[in-house]
Amino acid sequence: MKIKLLGKNLDELKTLVAEEGLPGFTARQIAQWLYVKKVRSIDEMTNLSKVARARLAEKYEVGVSAYSGLQISTDGTKKYLFPVRCPHKRGLNLRVSEEELEEGAVEAVMIPDGDRATLCVSSQSGCRMGCRFCMTGRQGFHGHMSAADIISQFIAVDESDRLTNAVFMGMGEPLDNYETVSKVIDILTADWGFGWSPKRITVSSIGV
Repeated sequence: MKIKLLGKNLDELKTLVAEEGLPGFTARQIAQWLYVKKVRSIDEMTNLSKVARARLAEKYEVGVSAYSGLQISTDGTKKYLFPVRCPHKRGLNLRVSEEELEEGAVEAVMIPDGDRATLCVSSQSGCRMGCRFCMTGRQGFHGHMSAADIISQFIAVDESDRLTNAVFMGMGEPLDNYETVSKVIDILTADWGFGWSPKRITVSSIGV
């Protein structure tokens, strides 16, 4: 199983290219391909040498997950279904083997409003808060989503290039997956990442 580049911050990419014997500036180039140009494959990173791309492709992949389902409402709201693989019943972001990952699915919703396009993203598969009024809460908790799977929602939706806002109000309690959600927000707001203003991002919590 190849390692996903998506979800890595600039420091992690710098460490990665150093380990692969690539020039330091390659890290920022990769970040631009991932978060600005939103490529789906390493082969598309054309300002990297063929040797560099081949070396990366041996162990890594971009890691964008295509949506597996789509429902469109009469008002233009679009609900996307994404496959995810989470550590089953884990309470912390732990390193686990492939055998410990469980297949699941999460939803992201694109909400149009005039010139705004807001993406409501998921941060967990299921939820362990147990709110009785919430359908996700009644499904139980299946695991934290990775930074790659969360960022993938922003890239894989059809409206990726015209999204204006984000709200962490999909499946899961975002502050229960705090470290990963914080990392994703850093990627969304960094100059080497999506370059969004923090004012465009809302994190919804039940009070964690």
